[in-house]
Amino acid sequence: MTPMTLITLAAKSATVRAAFAAIALMGLHTTQASAVGLGVKLACAADYYSYCSHHPVGSAGVRQCMRSHGEHLSKRCVNALVAAGEVSRTEVDRRRAAKAGKSMTASAD
Repeated sequence: MTPMTLITLAAKSATVRAAFAAIALMGLHTTQASAVGLGVKLACAADYYSYCSHHPVGSAGVRQCMRSHGEHLSKRCVNALVAAGEVSRTEVDRRRAAKAGKSMTASAD
């Protein structure tokens, strides 16, 4: 199989097309001040489209939207955001602990 054949086959996958579209859109809207790395773009493309696609990529709005949906973000996306310094591991752990505390309180009632 040639590389071009592999690219053609991959492009037929809806997930791959969505990732390519996310990368293209993010590339168009990214500036020096709001640059998001390729790893974050790839890891968070599905989360972006699920929760925050009504905000321009790289904007303060999309960052706020992703934070407000933090408990719903995929583990892959959260790990990429931590690795990129967009959120701290401490913040992720704090939110998980708070959510677990709410779950325990709700089940005790």
